[in-house]
Amino acid sequence: MKRFIQTLKNIYKIDELRRRIGYTLGLILIYRFGSYVTIPGVDPQQLMALKNQSSSGLLGLLNMFSGGAFSNASIFALGIMPYISASIVIQLMGMAIPYFQKLQKEGESGRKKINQLTRYLTVAITALQAPGYIANLISQLPSQAITPFDPNVTSPSVFFWVTSVIVLVSGTMFVMWLGEKITDKGLGNGISLIIMVGIMARLPFAIFSEFLARMEQKGGGLVLFIVEIAVLVLVVLLCILLVQGTRKIPVQYAKRVVGNKQYGGVRQYIPLKVNAAGVMPIIFAQAIMFLPLTIAGFASSESLQGFAATFTNVNGFWYNFTYALMIVVFTYFYTAITVNPNQMAEDMKKNNGFIPGVKPGKKTADFIDSVMSKITFPGSLFLALVAVMPALVGMAGVSSQFAQFYGGTSLLILVGVVLDTLQQIESHLLMRHYEGLTKSGRIKGRNAVGAAF
Repeated sequence: MKRFIQTLKNIYKIDELRRRIGYTLGLILIYRFGSYVTIPGVDPQQLMALKNQSSSGLLGLLNMFSGGAFSNASIFALGIMPYISASIVIQLMGMAIPYFQKLQKEGESGRKKINQLTRYLTVAITALQAPGYIANLISQLPSQAITPFDPNVTSPSVFFWVTSVIVLVSGTMFVMWLGEKITDKGLGNGISLIIMVGIMARLPFAIFSEFLARMEQKGGGLVLFIVEIAVLVLVVLLCILLVQGTRKIPVQYAKRVVGNKQYGGVRQYIPLKVNAAGVMPIIFAQAIMFLPLTIAGFASSESLQGFAATFTNVNGFWYNFTYALMIVVFTYFYTAITVNPNQMAEDMKKNNGFIPGVKPGKKTADFIDSVMSKITFPGSLFLALVAVMPALVGMAGVSSQFAQFYGGTSLLILVGVVLDTLQQIESHLLMRHYEGLTKSGRIKGRNAVGAAF
């Protein structure tokens, strides 16, 4: 406790760090305030049907990522997810399209062009998603809940549709701007922090609701609640292992003499990540699992509706089995396109480095590829286990709202962003010769193990 208080004092002494933390907290408060501002023309007192619809399932997941803005019919209802979708599309294009590969190699100017294209794509994706959200809003709410300020209006007008779409698109772009400002002048990655804050905003309510539900049970309700918290802590530790786990490969650099100076002759280590893909396999798998939800809306035959119903039941066996299998496949796929053993072996050879006992060139590339395959398999299984944990604890009697925090993208994002932010705070402290946040060593953030997105 004494060390913690001293660390807070040290943080306060650093003017730049203090300003960055205050700036970040201020923008986050603006985001949280906006999540409760409803779309103009919607009665906030009649949103119970929308809240019930987004309390569980896939829509519940979207609502959690937006920090409750989805169920509040807020101006930030679509949240930052359209920007995340656009970023994923641009990232995939960078792996397949030569033009984007060229931009990635152009340094700062290329990065600015990629960011600009990502913003344009975000506007397009939000403009496509906004009418769907408005249509769902109209279908879920009673007629008097829409445009309640004009008693003569019995159905939403074209003006309401147009203004609502503009508001939703503007809201997403404003949230994206907040994230970029946090990244530039605040602390941590702004987009990731906004997602984390949205997830964390619902955690206290979920824990309190679960506690009250267990207290109402007779015979061991408190014990069950303590067991649930203990399991949650174990899952968090597993997520930390996924984020920080690495396998180090020794690399020996040959001695070489240039003039009167000697270079090389040292041994270093290449850290290969157990989970090099981050949360991308889960995001890809979730995107595919949303397809049955779309089929359900357009299906007319009973067989298609039955198929869609099976694969939209987030607690069902076939949904989770398929979900976990796709995560394992996508983990191998994403690792294969992000980790290039041939390039690593070539760079090693250019710098007169070699793995002891392995010939340079193709043998080194094959060795690295073999090691990556071996460590990716348990990493993919752990990732799949974390992803289906909400369903497993849900079958054990945990409420759907609290079960969402036991795994999936949400918990991995929470762990990754927290570690990343703590690492930046620690860097400020160590740079000014203060003690770090831990005694055992420096905190490893996502920079050491791959970004969340």
